[in-house]
Amino acid sequence: MNSDLKVGAKHSIQITVTEDMFAQFEGKMVHPVYSTATMVYHMEWVSRQMILGILSEGEEGMGAEVKVKHLAPATEGSILTLDATVVSRKKNFIITSVLIHSHEKVVGEGEVSQVILPKRKIEQMISSKNNR
Repeated sequence: MNSDLKVGAKHSIQITVTEDMFAQFEGKMVHPVYSTATMVYHMEWVSRQMILGILSEGEEGMGAEVKVKHLAPATEGSILTLDATVVSRKKNFIITSVLIHSHEKVVGEGEVSQVILPKRKIEQMISSKNNR
């Protein structure tokens, strides 16, 4: 892992809300709006994009924690911007703050914590879990 990613670094993505992002459970739609589960996915995705450039060969990032507040609905066709900012970097842990907004409306906010580990360590962790 190189040290190019500093506290204060920023990265943004835009997504358009589609029907497959609606709130649903077991294939049954609850509300025709952007789901919290999809919000978490996009928060992790924008945060992951920030670490891709600092991974050394043989390393990989893993999600460690997500904190999310879903503050407003976003309907189909809404264009959402997810702005991620590195707020902490200690050893192999990176925390990003993420703001999700559509124009001037804040749709959600939260934090994503990631840990960077050697791929072989991750493989060992997965193997030991499968041996239960």
